[in-house]
Amino acid sequence: ISWWTEVQMGPPDPILGVTEAFKRDTNPKKMNLGVGAYRDDQGKPFVLSCVRKVPSYISYTPSRDSSPQNENSVTFPHPQVIPNLNEFLAVVEHTREYSEGSTTPVFRKCSRSVLCTFVSSGERVGGFTVVCKDVEEAKRVESQLKILIRPIYSNPPMNGARIASTILNTPELYKEWLVEVKDMADRIITMREMFVSNLKKEGSTHNWQHVTEQIGMFCFTGLKPEQVERLIKEFSIYMTKDGRISVAGVTSANVGYLAHAIHAVTK
Repeated sequence: ISWWTEVQMGPPDPILGVTEAFKRDTNPKKMNLGVGAYRDDQGKPFVLSCVRKVPSYISYTPSRDSSPQNENSVTFPHPQVIPNLNEFLAVVEHTREYSEGSTTPVFRKCSRSVLCTFVSSGERVGGFTVVCKDVEEAKRVESQLKILIRPIYSNPPMNGARIASTILNTPELYKEWLVEVKDMADRIITMREMFVSNLKKEGSTHNWQHVTEQIGMFCFTGLKPEQVERLIKEFSIYMTKDGRISVAGVTSANVGYLAHAIHAVTK
């Protein structure tokens, strides 16, 4: 007899489930384009050399005593942070005309995260920012946040945050990081271009301009769920049902196969 006999099997996670299905596939040509982590051109996990140089030994995890938290974090380091202030203020003014319930805030778009640029997904490196009107209000908000985090994690894992902080505050490491991030971005841009080029070679007449115009690690291909299903079943190419692919999972060796498969399901 077990207390858990009646527990039902939960549905697979829409993103993590992609990787689980990929692992079960025995096709040697299989591709996992669902994972949101950077890979090199051999499809292997990549650790930045600047990250390797940062000691991971940490004896204390600061929370209230974190130095960035107690510095002038609200100030902007240079004018380029807000290059079009007048346009931004115009948007803010326009939002006053919205009626309640007419808009939906997308918090992911305004969050801060350095997971991908430091290749540290497993460390959950990020931050939570609240802008308050004065010090007293900030203290009240902070007191409530402490109550919320105490039963959740109390003391957050600090290793990833310390690595990011060390790199950003050490000139030679910061310079090296910028070079490595650019190399990562350039590889992704190259894969986008090679992907579109191979689609044209396959004879595709669709407009794939959006693939090269989009930026970042992910690409929204515009594929329909039924086309994605065919890619999985017929070609062992895994992605989320909305057709989103992680371009970091595309390499010089498999980009031709990807283009061939997508042309097959879209022609």
